[in-house]
Amino acid sequence: MSNRELAIKLLNEIPESKMIFVVDILKSVKNMFIDEVKPDEWDLKMIQEAEKENNGEKVSFDEILKRDGLTYADLQN
Repeated sequence: MSNRELAIKLLNEIPESKMIFVVDILKSVKNMFIDEVKPDEWDLKMIQEAEKENNGEKVSFDEILKRDGLTYADLQN
């Protein structure tokens, strides 16, 4: 039995009232496989402008949070 056949068999065993959860999971999984899009001309221009403003300096997300006195918990709401 192929993985697709097994998945269909398992789906057929799930009650309709619970299918909304399965659909949400499948949508999330499907989005994981979206190919990365190469930056277009506008993206490249925005990257160049950001690099000029930041003098090419790169800062981690953790450093930004610390600098602004925030934590990951602050971002949850």
